[in-house]
Amino acid sequence: MVSQKVKITNPTGLHLRPAGLFTKTMSQFDSEIFVCKDGNEINAKSVLHVLASGINCGDVVEIRCDGADEKEALERAVHFIESEMNEETV
Repeated sequence: MVSQKVKITNPTGLHLRPAGLFTKTMSQFDSEIFVCKDGNEINAKSVLHVLASGINCGDVVEIRCDGADEKEALERAVHFIESEMNEETV
């Protein structure tokens, strides 16, 4: 298992469009992927779970990946949150 903390910088957090793109991206991996917030593990492949978690701008979340492609999944998740999840692209 690998994990990394990352800060949400998108002004609107993980609202519908970025949450949908994030879960679609994470679904491409075989590993189990979770976003951990306030002691809760959220399935990163479920748009409903991600939306229900209420992840907002400024929140620090931990991405946890466990499986055959865990390192690649973690790298992709962190990159998406840090670089791709902004209002200009999503």
